[in-house]
Amino acid sequence: MHSSVAEPVHYSLTDGVATLHMDDGKANAFGHEMMQALSAALDRAAGEADVTVIRGREGVLCGGFDLKVIRGDPSGVPALVNAGQDLLMKAWLHPQPLLIGVTGHAVAAGALLVLTADCRIGMDGDFRIGLNETAIGLTLPAFAIELAEARLDRRALTMATVGARLYSPDDALNVGYLDQVAVPGNFDEALAAAAEQMKQLDKAAVAGVKQRLRGAAAARVALGNSV
Repeated sequence: MHSSVAEPVHYSLTDGVATLHMDDGKANAFGHEMMQALSAALDRAAGEADVTVIRGREGVLCGGFDLKVIRGDPSGVPALVNAGQDLLMKAWLHPQPLLIGVTGHAVAAGALLVLTADCRIGMDGDFRIGLNETAIGLTLPAFAIELAEARLDRRALTMATVGARLYSPDDALNVGYLDQVAVPGNFDEALAAAAEQMKQLDKAAVAGVKQRLRGAAAARVALGNSV
């Protein structure tokens, strides 16, 4: 079964695997339209799939928050960042296995999206993954720190956040952004194999473990007092 939820996220469901294909023809930036479409697609997948896969367009998963908003009228920035927080926490607590196919660059909020997934498969290539906020004059919000602390190697955490370091796919594997790197010709097969493996897990148990593993941090974020 194939259909489209809304541009710029294309939704398909095949054999219990929902695929959310982000493709706005550009950098897949987190503007309101992209985030609303991705949030709606996650809700739909939660209701009808066994496993959810998010992937990007060729060469890029997500280039971060829409800089036209970030660099524009300051009054518009909080709503964008809050929408990003809501989306990323929804992905992090998604009640079924969540896989992300990192099809290229994933920087700033794109790297945070990678950190929400249970399994992350990156495409090998001349791509960069990481949190570059301090290099462009931005402070990472509290929810970003929670995600980074939860998923990144402790030894790499300071340079990955304070130091704005961007990583190649192989280096991203070593510091905790990725779980596997696949060459372009094997990427789709690797993603499908991982989804099939995770489809064997008990959905209720997965949801329960995620809540116990991440619920306290998500609650701190919701209260606005995450560290």
